[in-house]
Amino acid sequence: MKTKAVRIYGKNDLRLEEFELPAMKDDEILAKIISDSLCMSSHKAAIQGADHKRVPNNVAENPVIIGHEFCGEIIEVGAKWQDQFKAGEKFAIQPALFYKGSLDAPGYSYNYIGGDATYIIIPNEVMECGCLLRYNSDTYFYGSLAEPMSCIIGAFHASYHTKSGSYVHQMEIINGGNMAILAGAGPMGLGAIDYAINREIKPAMIVVTDIDNARLARAAEILSVEKAASKGVKLYYVNTNNFENPIKYLMDLTDGKGFDDVFVFAPVRPVVEMADKLLGRDGCLNFFAGPTNTAFSAEFNFYNVHYASTHVVGTSGGNTDDMIESIEMMEKGLIDPAAMITHIGGLNTVVDTTINLPSIPGGKKLIYTNKNMPLVAIADFAERGKTDPFYAELDKIVKANNNLWCKKAEDFIFANAKEI
Repeated sequence: MKTKAVRIYGKNDLRLEEFELPAMKDDEILAKIISDSLCMSSHKAAIQGADHKRVPNNVAENPVIIGHEFCGEIIEVGAKWQDQFKAGEKFAIQPALFYKGSLDAPGYSYNYIGGDATYIIIPNEVMECGCLLRYNSDTYFYGSLAEPMSCIIGAFHASYHTKSGSYVHQMEIINGGNMAILAGAGPMGLGAIDYAINREIKPAMIVVTDIDNARLARAAEILSVEKAASKGVKLYYVNTNNFENPIKYLMDLTDGKGFDDVFVFAPVRPVVEMADKLLGRDGCLNFFAGPTNTAFSAEFNFYNVHYASTHVVGTSGGNTDDMIESIEMMEKGLIDPAAMITHIGGLNTVVDTTINLPSIPGGKKLIYTNKNMPLVAIADFAERGKTDPFYAELDKIVKANNNLWCKKAEDFIFANAKEI
């Protein structure tokens, strides 16, 4: 079977190509990819090439398919796995396999599996590791958001605290505590807010900061103060640029006690240092944002580390349990990460979009891998629609859904967008 896929050959060398997949083995699964959400991690792999820890050294002669936030449908199942998986089932994949200690992962390391493709061969180790996950929804794009949501979920689970006199780390945020999400009005921050107010272990107060009024207003529209209050959470949106002393203002919201859990969603030194200053006793600073600068650093108050038990934790991605939790919460309607998505495109746009991802504003770029479409921001549908009925209809659909991507819009793509 032929597939079309974006493969990496080296630094800034991505190519959309058509090639023949090998015959499927008895311990493999043939699948069709429907959607893939582009990740900054793929950009890092694209610019680093073989220097990336997950990209093979011989990638120039042995190219691999990129993309790891994907959702699709099983086409054929090898004999080994026929008692567990069936043709026609939908799936998502946890790319962090750690198979026999290896860093190899779909979307970075494999010739025939990656999200930016029409058809793939899922190798045995994905199933061996329990990383081929059933996805019981009729909306594919949520499956592509399961992996980024799992990163958020993993960060919450990785936060920890201790009781005075005890050396036992109690994993999780503080239930009923004070939480700050700094630089949190972007797509991943919205996911964190959504998760924080809709889970069982939740803070009593969340303060979300940013320096962009438009982003904060949009966040407050999607995840309102009233909605959070109905879940028992007091939610504040704060533009820190509006205050001469933002740290004092934020600390006053806690009556001077400080925050139990502070999440940093931008790798910016002043944001990290603000987070440090906001920590209360036994406060956990969760550095969520992954920097591209290998020498990134910031000052941290070690007096408070010693006397107030403040501490730092960071995670890179989530594990399989986190992804299962993500899928289950979406299937139950407990969280709706659609707010992460700001752009829609086809497989034909992946090369340029991945390489230039940091310079393209907005949140998640959702790719329908069997379609040929330009990358267009949801906010630009109306303008495009003035001359193109296709985008006029999409604009009508999303406007009826608070300008968020949705199943109806996805179904319209399936029925009307040009095939790749």
